[in-house]
Amino acid sequence: MVPKDADTQDDETGGLFDDPEGYYPPTPPPTTQTHKLLSGQTVTLHLVGHSPLEAHHLWNGSKTISNWFETHEADVKDKTVLELGAAAGLPSIVCAALGAKKVIVTDFPDPDLVANMQKNIDICTLLPDPKPIVAQGYVWGADTVPLLDNINPESGFDILILADLLFRHSEHGHLLDTVQGALKKTKDSKALVFFTSYRPWLKHKDMAFFDLARERGFVVEKLLDEKLERPLFENDPGDVDVQKTVTGWSLTWP
Repeated sequence: MVPKDADTQDDETGGLFDDPEGYYPPTPPPTTQTHKLLSGQTVTLHLVGHSPLEAHHLWNGSKTISNWFETHEADVKDKTVLELGAAAGLPSIVCAALGAKKVIVTDFPDPDLVANMQKNIDICTLLPDPKPIVAQGYVWGADTVPLLDNINPESGFDILILADLLFRHSEHGHLLDTVQGALKKTKDSKALVFFTSYRPWLKHKDMAFFDLARERGFVVEKLLDEKLERPLFENDPGDVDVQKTVTGWSLTWP
């Protein structure tokens, strides 16, 4: 489930190792999930056993935007793509399989997270050879030059992917800092933001991201509302219809 106190956890990094030995239960083992493409092919994904950054889930936003790319192949073919907070990296892998020119899949620079993303790239049989996708650690809001160095440093990425990241409300500004620094300054480039309000009572805080994006000068457009059969977290409180709904948005330059 999404931690109910995620807002207060966003900036907490200390104290974890000060607790007595055995205070926390052992870390669960890594898991494997599969995602069936609309084409009928299957992508196998390894997930870390547990992550305070919630990277041990295959999020509905990631699956929905991956399906969206399959029906909008022209948006990624021969394009450069950057994914933020990718966890298993499903959307990036799908983009690479659909013919993207270069894909950079990123998450917090934890060695296990980055190694897991690279493992999912290495085992994927749907990717061309040589594989046009690399895994890289990145902190939202940091200098985007190390990301741009993977492509033309003087340009930017055609497509940015932000899938199920908005529940980290205190990070909205940092996310937009990265979008501003990494998105190519052309009318066709876009940042795609797909998410579910897993905590329906905080939906207004999720949506505040788009108000801030407009303040930063972006054009915000809603692309889809898709209601799934069931929520990702079956026993969470709140409006189930909201928890089952993925919404997709684009940010573009004016």
